[in-house]
Amino acid sequence: MKEFFEVMDIEAVLELAARFRTTDVEAVALQEAPGRVLADDFKAPADIPGFDRATMDGYAVQATATFGAGEGSPAYLTIVGSVGMGQRPDFTVGPGQAARIATGGMLPPGADSVVMVEHAEVLDATTIEVYKSVAPGQHVVTRDEDAAQDHLLLGAGCLLRAQEIGLLAACGVSRINAYKQPRVGILSTGDEVVPVENEPLPGQVRDVNTHTLSALVRRAGGIPMCYGIVPDRYEPLLAACTRAVSETDMVLVSGGSSVGTRDLTMEVLDRLARSHILVHGVSISPGKPTILAQCSQKPFWGLPGHVTSAMVVFIVLVQPFLAQLAGQRPTRSVRTRARLARNLASTQGRTDYVRVRLVNKAGEQWAEPILGASGLIRTMVQADGLLAIDLNCEGLERGAEVDVILFE
Repeated sequence: MKEFFEVMDIEAVLELAARFRTTDVEAVALQEAPGRVLADDFKAPADIPGFDRATMDGYAVQATATFGAGEGSPAYLTIVGSVGMGQRPDFTVGPGQAARIATGGMLPPGADSVVMVEHAEVLDATTIEVYKSVAPGQHVVTRDEDAAQDHLLLGAGCLLRAQEIGLLAACGVSRINAYKQPRVGILSTGDEVVPVENEPLPGQVRDVNTHTLSALVRRAGGIPMCYGIVPDRYEPLLAACTRAVSETDMVLVSGGSSVGTRDLTMEVLDRLARSHILVHGVSISPGKPTILAQCSQKPFWGLPGHVTSAMVVFIVLVQPFLAQLAGQRPTRSVRTRARLARNLASTQGRTDYVRVRLVNKAGEQWAEPILGASGLIRTMVQADGLLAIDLNCEGLERGAEVDVILFE
């Protein structure tokens, strides 16, 4: 077993995610698929949209019939028909001919481009003047421009957003295979912690961590399963952890990882089935006393009791493990560039995550540090994201250009 605070750096901890297998696969209706992770590669079953179609209201033509057309020398074309929406044209457009067409209409055989209605004028029932030439393919989507048959469109591990859902719908897909959403057991420990509906007595605090961690799990695509508040006693903690490990894919225990209560947490981990301590102490601030164990092939996290520390550790460390369980391909967190609004000191040997607020000054984005104890949830509410100071850096100076990890 690792000695307490034999700290590991963040990258070494993240590499451990590969030890844990993904969840099983299930069939999901397309309307229930947003936010799920695709389990199989998906290839286009046919060309999409499947026919050449207009992207503008106007006239379907052969582009060569408009070459040289201008305000002073328009091209005169003969109208040979109109394209009905959702219908296949039963006529052909030849040289010097045109057909009325609306956006989304199918190009008639022979036509290769569309003249915008704004660039033509009707002279009579059968003749138009065209004042601007078009190139072949202009204002047209070709039959396989969105997707070519048998082309790989989405890879396994793809997180399904609205745009991927739309692509699947365009291909006629009504059900997909997705990884099951990981179930995450959440426990809060501490004799001083009371339910949120209780009025705390002197020395007590409400259970904030259960609710913040549940929200983070849900946002990351997991299913939170809350096991309540557990007192700082061996038997209740062992019982709660045993149940959580058996019923979920990952366990988060907040509190119990600091020096004062570490022995109790370690005792419990020693008793859990097939338990092995992987990490006890991470070179991160806040959140140094973080525990990671493998219990019955599942990740078991001991998170700090202070809410800000627990949230930072979740964002930086736990969330990538949750993505691994969900089968999601590794993705980079959403970031933005900004200039630092004040000097920041740091301690070498650990990565400091500083809460920052983004402000605009004279058209330039600045990151203002929000300082405060790690037990203050207010500091997270006021922040737009986190600024990381590398473990080999002694600090940053005002005006330095920095990356800010944005809260989603």
